Amino acid sequence: MVYRLLPFLALAFLAVRPCLAEDEVNYDEAKVPTFTLPDPLRFEDGAPVTNAGDWKKRRKELLGLFASEVYGKTPVGRPEAMRFVPVKRVEGFLGGKAVLEEVRILFSGKEDGPFLDLLVIKPAKAGPEGVPAFLALNFAGNHSIHPSAEITLSTSWMRPNREDEKAGLLKDNRATELARGARAARWPVEKIIDSGVALATFYYGDVDPDFDDGFENGIHALFGKPGPDEWGSIGSWAWGASRALDYLETDPAIDGKRVAVFGHSRLGKTALWAGARDERFAMVISNDSGCGGAALSRRRFGEKVARINTSFPHWFADTFLKYNDNENALPVDQHELIALIAPRLVYVASAVEDEWADPRGEFLSAKLAGPVYELLGKKGVGVEEMPGLNESVGADIRYHIRTGKHDVTDYDWEQYLKAIHSL
Repeated sequence: MVYRLLPFLALAFLAVRPCLAEDEVNYDEAKVPTFTLPDPLRFEDGAPVTNAGDWKKRRKELLGLFASEVYGKTPVGRPEAMRFVPVKRVEGFLGGKAVLEEVRILFSGKEDGPFLDLLVIKPAKAGPEGVPAFLALNFAGNHSIHPSAEITLSTSWMRPNREDEKAGLLKDNRATELARGARAARWPVEKIIDSGVALATFYYGDVDPDFDDGFENGIHALFGKPGPDEWGSIGSWAWGASRALDYLETDPAIDGKRVAVFGHSRLGKTALWAGARDERFAMVISNDSGCGGAALSRRRFGEKVARINTSFPHWFADTFLKYNDNENALPVDQHELIALIAPRLVYVASAVEDEWADPRGEFLSAKLAGPVYELLGKKGVGVEEMPGLNESVGADIRYHIRTGKHDVTDYDWEQYLKAIHSL
């Protein structure tokens, strides 16, 4: 792909290329349409952003645009009545190396109201300052990350999965005992603990079940049906991550100022939005997040806005629908989402066989957020072109593209562990 950087971070393609048919999925760089990106370092009225004070104002402007046009406006802060209920504590977990705790977060303070079940696994020996922690959203229930019977089996509604149902892991949209450890390959729990880092995780469906029901359940049942420019499911999952951080800040074994929010795929989109909104997260990790996550929307490569809005109409605000096959009209693009995390550490990861998520578009977003980081005295990815396979680059913005498919692998976690230890 031939491209050049125009002034003020506008990205334009030198060759004029035809737009794609609405139902065509593009995996050809030669068919990426011509586009110009909005500049994160220029206010909506055209004035330049020249210092940290300007950026603070511009950040607020951009955050408002992403809220009103993409993810939806989200209720601010924790509910006044929210409370934490300890459920379980297991000393001597993982052969004595760890402590396991389960906490139910009651959003309304009521036992019969919406909740989030948080699983926390932390090193048994934590110093007085506490250890850093990954706060990770999971797809299949806390019980799925490790086969231990000590982890409570989720009773929440589970998204249908033909392979899991065939294997007996799900029955009537509920997990069975066979589901214990079903996703353990994605969660190197012992490696994380051995490195002196805690792992906190929750099932995203606790906060909002992942299906389009008109927002009648989950957290929306507490706040009411959202308006056209208010939060969809990604917004609610991100809000749930902030509520989990509320709890982690109370745990003396965890350093609340060194918590990294992590997500894969749609939960990678969630992690980016959570990190953009909540500046308490010290690090944000996007793993194969693609369209609506780290990938530039204007590239229309792999999954595009119209497809994601059609397949998952509940994920974003209804206002995002007007950009179906109309990405150039967006007032923002995803490099600005990454810029909103500045000056904190952000890690964007891709997989070479995951073309649906547009690895090049993810890299370009990471790269083009760099000038905002530099304005704030930080460093970006540090390279002009995509790195080689299984090569991590960058400083305060980090990036890699690994071998393999849409997944979370040991290689990914090795890089995230290195990054969290740099905090």
